Amino acid sequence: MATINDNYLKLQGSYLFAEIGRRVEAFKQAHPDADIIRLGIGDVTQPLPAACIEAMHKAVDEMAHAETFRGYGPEQGYSFLTEAIIEHNYTSRGIQIDSDEIFVSDGSKSDCGNIQEIFGTDNKVAITDPVYPVYLDTNVMAGRTGTLQPDGHFSGVTYLPCDASNNFAPELPKERVDMIYLCCPNNPTGTTLSREELVKWVDYARKNESVILFDAAYAAYITEDDVPRSIYEIEGAKEVAIEFRSFSKTAGFTGTRCGYTIIPKAVKGRAADGTHVDFNKLWNRRHTTKFNGTAYIIQRGAAAIYTPAGQQQVKETIAYYMENARIIREGLQAAGLTVYGGVNAPYIWLKTPAGMSSWEFFDKLLTDVNIVGTPGAGFGPCGEGYFRLTSFGDRENTIRAVDRIKNQLHIG
Repeated sequence: MATINDNYLKLQGSYLFAEIGRRVEAFKQAHPDADIIRLGIGDVTQPLPAACIEAMHKAVDEMAHAETFRGYGPEQGYSFLTEAIIEHNYTSRGIQIDSDEIFVSDGSKSDCGNIQEIFGTDNKVAITDPVYPVYLDTNVMAGRTGTLQPDGHFSGVTYLPCDASNNFAPELPKERVDMIYLCCPNNPTGTTLSREELVKWVDYARKNESVILFDAAYAAYITEDDVPRSIYEIEGAKEVAIEFRSFSKTAGFTGTRCGYTIIPKAVKGRAADGTHVDFNKLWNRRHTTKFNGTAYIIQRGAAAIYTPAGQQQVKETIAYYMENARIIREGLQAAGLTVYGGVNAPYIWLKTPAGMSSWEFFDKLLTDVNIVGTPGAGFGPCGEGYFRLTSFGDRENTIRAVDRIKNQLHIG
């Protein structure tokens, strides 16, 4: 009989959002007339920018004629997209990124999960707690995390607690680690790391020969000047950091799928024989072996984001979601709840009231006012006692949800 990868048996139950979906579906079956408002999974609701739609329509038409038809493209991405990304997101901020240091993909979730494949399984991993589940779960699958302990932590992982006591900014590890996952702006807490804080992390990584895996999927939502849009704004980061970006939340590509990863050639790891190897070369080998490239039509749509019209339309969409965040943040504060985030990110992180657990509050919110959120405990043990709401809903439902919480949710 074929054997299995036993590491999968170490995973904790179902994936967080699958469990949320299961509970919501059960509630709908029992209450078919319930008017449920979803502020849980971070999926967008506004349509793609018009510039992207126009570009994709044109690309579809190109596929109908032999002269302009496109088959397999470069796995790393078409130059019309990679050059636009480099110019607008890096060169404009004084950051030099070479064309062979960027890899276009079907979204940052895939890359954040797959990147660990080019690291040895003996590497020590550090993650923030709470954390986006993909970072931890994929390392569990790879056998890099040890066994699950009674407190909900894995024995082989270094956890970096983030809560109100440290303003949700993780402290440097007290021990040496090899792989450091940072998400800024943070999912789930909606908080950020300042330039000064990121300097500490880059200095730590350089001193300890670690690699920072920097998830910047929500960079477009940053409003404060002291929060870097890219880790490469920090001196020395190109020696120790890999950056993940996404068009999903920036331009509504959650169902269209396009993102990219930056791996500077200066980021290196050690082989078994002691030689230093570029992670860029390893990722290029993996990428070209396992991925045939993002569809031409999709890449044309993504490239349109960087046109003047596309830039304006994206700006308007982000402003729409951030206004929703303001409505939620101020509405929950008016209801007497303690709230974090929602300034540089589309996520609001609230303290559950009356000592309720995260899942207890989930059930109460769903049952009493028919609103779906995300329990903080699903993001790690330090997320217990917190709850995440997203601002990706439409305006009407956002206002209705806040009104329900303020006027219909009764906490004993």
